[in-house]
Amino acid sequence: MAKATDTSGTTPVPQRLLAAATRLFAENGYDRTSVQEIVEAAGVTKGALYHYFGSKEDLLQEVYARVLRLQQERLDAFADADEPIEQRLREAAADVVVTTIDNLDDAAIFFRSMHHLSPEKNKQVRAERRRYHERFRALVEEGQAAGVFSTATPADLVVDYHFGSVHHLSTWYRPDGPLTEQQVADHLADLLLRALRP
Repeated sequence: MAKATDTSGTTPVPQRLLAAATRLFAENGYDRTSVQEIVEAAGVTKGALYHYFGSKEDLLQEVYARVLRLQQERLDAFADADEPIEQRLREAAADVVVTTIDNLDDAAIFFRSMHHLSPEKNKQVRAERRRYHERFRALVEEGQAAGVFSTATPADLVVDYHFGSVHHLSTWYRPDGPLTEQQVADHLADLLLRALRP
């Protein structure tokens, strides 16, 4: 039986529902978690869940979408900063690692349970993720066009390489492991920049 989340009413209902769903999906799996378990853990009624989220599937979509929105906002800030391209790309590359580790349950749930989304919702999430990847790729291409980064490897492949590492963090990273989240982020960002060195 899952522990109760904040039912005091101090946390807004949508956040309580998301927190409960995230924990239960991570512990039990999306398909083995019922709507009743989610509302009990959040201390709300089913009516409240359906007021804020149309379905359990909407909760699953939002688990991932909220992290992606945060990462997109931060990437846009790095990309638009008045800094050299190497610094902007390195900061963006490290940031996506840190924000993924900070939300490991969300990432793990999504990659384990994405197939439960309807084709339409799956398409929406993929479009949002593609927008993030395209903005990240634009930084690589900017550096390549300026002659700062090597063009030996296509920008698409460089981006896929980095995000392959990011997407697998939930399978091996442990908070009590030998490396802090910032150390992992720094190592992966440095690997990316070394791969782009002319």
